[in-house]
Amino acid sequence: MAHPVQTRAEVLSRTAEGSYHRLVLRAPQAAPRVRPGHFATLACADSGRLLRRAFTIHRADPEAGTIELVIAERGEGTRELARTRVGDRLDLIAPLGTPFPLPDGPVSALLVAGGYGGAPMVALGEEIRRRGGQVGFILGAASADRLYGVEQARAITQDVLVVTEDGSAGLTGRVTDPLAQAIKAIDATVVHACGPMPVLRAVTATALDLGARCHTAVEEAMACGVGICMTCVLPVVGADGVSRFVRSCTDGPVFDGARVRWGDIGTVPPDLEGAAAMGGQS
Repeated sequence: MAHPVQTRAEVLSRTAEGSYHRLVLRAPQAAPRVRPGHFATLACADSGRLLRRAFTIHRADPEAGTIELVIAERGEGTRELARTRVGDRLDLIAPLGTPFPLPDGPVSALLVAGGYGGAPMVALGEEIRRRGGQVGFILGAASADRLYGVEQARAITQDVLVVTEDGSAGLTGRVTDPLAQAIKAIDATVVHACGPMPVLRAVTATALDLGARCHTAVEEAMACGVGICMTCVLPVVGADGVSRFVRSCTDGPVFDGARVRWGDIGTVPPDLEGAAAMGGQS
């Protein structure tokens, strides 16, 4: 379990990085509990916006007592949070969710991210290296300004591929285009991915075809972030072989990609446990 805490976190810095904003928050009780893949929620100051906004944690520094979040402006709530000033205090709950599983020893891992899905990958890569493993990165986006974490990844390893759909940085194409070649190049036995659902689905299929495990951090809309509202459910096959709706915020956001029923997301599969009670409607 993540064992989250709620605190009034002071904004220490706000930096524009491409299309995103990086917030550094003072949260000394939460920072030591963070693992790569955890997320946090922030409350909007505007009382008319009741729902908290969820953000993947970029990194945490237990010694400094800080947590870093990457914000992409998507609406009025995220726009408000991206305009906070140094010295402001934000209502933070962190860490939340299930993080990426960490190896007990050395592994060869490929880390794949689309857009600001690169935010949690730097800390994950650093942790794998600390455990004696090797890592490679594929970071992709629609354009150069939507990439995240490229220089930080290059500080960890020389095996960094950058892909943009418009060709403004690195290779031209989609983040999944060089995936099979990259897995083979570093003999990856595990692939970690974060990004839009179509990317995660494609990454999972390729990884499994090549005999690698795949762990995926889903970007699912979360209204509450703590497992109450059930708006972020996904169809997932359990360890017992039974398919159920599970909550992205508490059972995830990191899932074994082989267990997620990617093609059934957004529907109620007829063989899903409890589907008959739901009326089998999509």
